[in-house]
Amino acid sequence: MSNKLSTGSVTAIGQSVTSFPAPTKRCKTQVLLHLLLNVEARDMEAEVVLIAGCYEQIIFGYRVKRPEQGWNPEPDFTHHAHTASLTTVAVNDQYVATGSKDETIQLYNMKKKTDQGSLLYHTGTVTCLEFYGSTHLLSGAEDGIICVWDTKKWECLKSIPAHKGQVSSLSVHPSGKLALSVGTDKTLRTWNLIEGKPAFIKNIKKNAQIVQWSPSGNSYIVVSNNHLDIYTLKTASINGTIMCKKRISSLKFVTESIIAVAGDEEHVSLYDINSKKYLSEFKAHDVRVKTMHFFQVAQSNVLATASSDGYIKLWQIDIKKVQSHPLLLSEINTSARLTCLAVWLSNPESILEEIEEQEYAAISMPQKEMKNKIKVAALDGVEYPKKRGRQFSIKRKLPASRKAKRKKN
Repeated sequence: MSNKLSTGSVTAIGQSVTSFPAPTKRCKTQVLLHLLLNVEARDMEAEVVLIAGCYEQIIFGYRVKRPEQGWNPEPDFTHHAHTASLTTVAVNDQYVATGSKDETIQLYNMKKKTDQGSLLYHTGTVTCLEFYGSTHLLSGAEDGIICVWDTKKWECLKSIPAHKGQVSSLSVHPSGKLALSVGTDKTLRTWNLIEGKPAFIKNIKKNAQIVQWSPSGNSYIVVSNNHLDIYTLKTASINGTIMCKKRISSLKFVTESIIAVAGDEEHVSLYDINSKKYLSEFKAHDVRVKTMHFFQVAQSNVLATASSDGYIKLWQIDIKKVQSHPLLLSEINTSARLTCLAVWLSNPESILEEIEEQEYAAISMPQKEMKNKIKVAALDGVEYPKKRGRQFSIKRKLPASRKAKRKKN
């Protein structure tokens, strides 16, 4: 697999979107000033990139302009990510992870714009992925196993035989101590992530397709076809049920009590899980809504929807007026059969930390290392580091007789 994303009118993954001047010898005050100037240039606002996967084995990236510039998505990158259709995508503030029917997980470093490689463990379609902060990634697959990955070394810390059938969905509690999973064995399972052991197993009447914690972690939702069961954490029992018209394909929390639900139709519906009441609905696409992703940026509540017709749309939801029709901010036609969607948001604080580490490393680098630093060559307008062969210092062992002669001399 190529470790760069395909270009064209699209930015290559392997080229930096923003570059910062490398410092020479500077005092600490100068470095801090340099950092502040760079941060000020970026306005300390999060970058927004729409990440979508499709049946055609491709991952798309569309960078969204700032709100004052019209929310217009522009092509950022494309990558032939897998050898089979994509099934799931997850993001944190640094990485994008995609799962596929080819049984692999592909990783992309969004800060460095590089392909991070593949994770190989599952035997069967990777069905669900979810990051917990910047430290761990959880994956589930058709083989019934949940893997817990360390995002520093990308090692599988724990593999859990979770379900007798496939793992259909998983969700990590905001505390990181618990996780929920549902599978095709008609069970809802609670996992103690500290010990990597099951904490609770509940038999349910039907196979569930989706499980999702609320933002606070005080409640969670389990979806079986068009049934939406609301559980409370304290009692681990059903607090209420919402019946939808069609089979549910995607569910996202907008607030602690308001959820957006999409199914095998072109509409998105909003419900209040406290009152168990229907709030409103709006026509999002001309055909069924495949998947959604909710995010907050620039004091805006935005719901991204993707459809089988290839369109991705951004809707601004007014929390105070949820019964009113949301505002369509923008849309983009990918011309692909979309299967999964996520929105990557850069964390300005983490960007600052990374810049500071680079500055410190450059200043503290000894002069010898500076002289031996690999030079950069320009090839077709793109910079690549020249490869150098490894140099080995080998000491030949001398026979004992020759050692004795040398000592005499």
